[in-house]
Amino acid sequence: MKINCVIIDDEPLAIKVIQNHLQEFQNITVVDTFNNPLEAIQTLENEKVDVVFLDINMPKMSGLDFLKNMSLKPNVIITTAYREFAADSYDLDVLDYLVKPIPFPRFLKSINKLTQKMHVNQKANTASVSEESYIFLKVDKKLMKVKYDEILYIESLKDYIKVCTLTDNHIVHKSLTSITEELPEKNFLRIHRSYTISINKVNSMEGNSVEINNKRIPIGRKYINNTKQIILKTPQV
Repeated sequence: MKINCVIIDDEPLAIKVIQNHLQEFQNITVVDTFNNPLEAIQTLENEKVDVVFLDINMPKMSGLDFLKNMSLKPNVIITTAYREFAADSYDLDVLDYLVKPIPFPRFLKSINKLTQKMHVNQKANTASVSEESYIFLKVDKKLMKVKYDEILYIESLKDYIKVCTLTDNHIVHKSLTSITEELPEKNFLRIHRSYTISINKVNSMEGNSVEINNKRIPIGRKYINNTKQIILKTPQV
């Protein structure tokens, strides 16, 4: 999935930080950068832009005022040094709100959120989907694209997680809660404080455990009713 983006920020250094982050993603192209929102209008009207990285405090027009007056509505990710505008920006249906300085792990989470939303929209707008949905994971200092349908389960390892796929295992510096939030709910399920599983990879269920690819995975007590409801399609008790 190719993604075109525009960066709007009156600070050249802030633009450079976002550009450096985006260099890690081969499927994302920076169409153009602008120092104020008014200069970006023509590009947004004439070019295919999937996402705008938008600062708030800028001369001539603030990012929020620009949002309110945009005729075309691409995905918008706010990039600002001010936390207090978060509520106002979400009322304008922004995709995410990043506070400067923007650490790469937080930026990566935002990109994964973007790709997931675009995949869902693409699936809704086409009869057949040629693009496969995926998530980016930082493994051994490089970003790796892992397709959802290749993931078997994810295991928590304290400050790390082990993402077990059909062909390999990846150790990632991320929490199980964080990765579970980034994955689509219809495909993945938290069943234990230490495990999130791919629902359609479950081979069998016995007692308080499921089997995936010959591995028996426990179901935590507080997760058992919800797990049975989703996997066995039975009512909660």
